[in-house]
Amino acid sequence: MIRTCALMKRFGRNEVLRGIDVDIGAARVTGIVGPNGAGKTTLIKILLGLTRADSGLIAFDGVPVDRDVSYRSRIGYMPQIAKFPENLTAAELLTLLRSVRAMPRGGDESLIERFDLRAVLDQPLRVLSGGTRQKVNAATAFLFEPELLVLDEPTAGLDPASSATLKDKILAERARGRTVIVTSHIMAELEEICDDVVFLLEGVVRFAGTVEELKGRTRQVNLERAIATMMIREVA
Repeated sequence: MIRTCALMKRFGRNEVLRGIDVDIGAARVTGIVGPNGAGKTTLIKILLGLTRADSGLIAFDGVPVDRDVSYRSRIGYMPQIAKFPENLTAAELLTLLRSVRAMPRGGDESLIERFDLRAVLDQPLRVLSGGTRQKVNAATAFLFEPELLVLDEPTAGLDPASSATLKDKILAERARGRTVIVTSHIMAELEEICDDVVFLLEGVVRFAGTVEELKGRTRQVNLERAIATMMIREVA
């Protein structure tokens, strides 16, 4: 689905990404993990076309992206904290997004139903609770049935039932052939939904492979302990 080759990114003297080679497999859920400052956010922004790499290549379905950003229409993005226009209602936000995507109606509204958002669609976003805004954030990411979903800390602020609903939705999309990239600090959550994991540390890929391969390599019983073991090994 997505391949990066030797991605480099520097902000001033800070070398954030140092030669990132990653393959994101189609119809799989891939977790991108690492401590704060590892380069996760920068890598995500580059994949989304929100930031340009200083050097290196990105290919989407085998086609180099270069300066053509049209591939972004095939991506659904759920930021950790969505910055929606506060004066809009949730319904107006959906209408606005549909107009931007030239999609007057329809789409995947399953999360609107499953999160019971119909009751709040006519309320201004500024009056909604943080958890409800996060549900709207999730619903907009899935609305256009994208080929690739990029979800940044998607369950942050959600109650356990809503979190379970969203994870079920992610797995259902994978079953439909969608590709999903997820970042999260909750390793148990990633282990529940991810096929693959990319572990970044200091701007370098320290591991890329399946969750089971990582647990086998570190001889740990779960992903959280496997990542902790990798961090200790790399720092030592």
